[in-house]
Amino acid sequence: MQSNLPHLQSIFTADCVIFGFNEGELKVLLIERNEYPFKDWWGLPGFFVEHNETIDDAVKRILLEHTGLKGIYMEQLYTFGDLKRHPQGRIITVAYYAMLRLEAVNINPKPSTNYVRKAQWHPLNNLPELAFDHRNIIEKSIEKIRRKVSHSPIAFELLPEKFTLTQLQQLYEAIWDKKLDKRNFRKKMLKYNVLKELDEKQKGVSYRAAKLYKFDKRKYNKIFKNELNFS
Repeated sequence: MQSNLPHLQSIFTADCVIFGFNEGELKVLLIERNEYPFKDWWGLPGFFVEHNETIDDAVKRILLEHTGLKGIYMEQLYTFGDLKRHPQGRIITVAYYAMLRLEAVNINPKPSTNYVRKAQWHPLNNLPELAFDHRNIIEKSIEKIRRKVSHSPIAFELLPEKFTLTQLQQLYEAIWDKKLDKRNFRKKMLKYNVLKELDEKQKGVSYRAAKLYKFDKRKYNKIFKNELNFS
């Protein structure tokens, strides 16, 4: 092995797409940028990866600095390397995505860096104009979720631990961006026998309280594994 080879420096970023579900809407966590380029624009939490850290460690750091969130499991999505995606030159970004229960995290996250003015949840179907190619990254993320949600129970990661069948249907409608037949949807979901009906009902609602359910992950893993078709 030659010892006189020059040391190569890599310059790339990591961007984080974080989805949440609240009040019947699928939402994305965005930051308002406080530095150029794209100062005052909204964008995804993201920044340069330091030379002495792994990409996974960089994602954890970026999330904490930009949103105050920590302990979030994120999956790598895709690498974006379009020649014109950054005004300062060709900068590749590695995108990650996560799906969160908003009841389990700080719904009003606080950034700890001057690079970010604030972090805020935005409805997926009403996003502002975004910096760089971040809209494309979000679109790529939701495409992956739509594919994955058809054969995997990942949608339940967005729901409270206890939920109604109406909330479950609203979630699938938000992900697929289409209306579903109520009777057929409930019949299909209940026949899998992975929803545990609880001896509880909604509280604090002005309308007739609905029954609450839980997703039985243990039963799902034991019986079906990856064989279900939620589409």
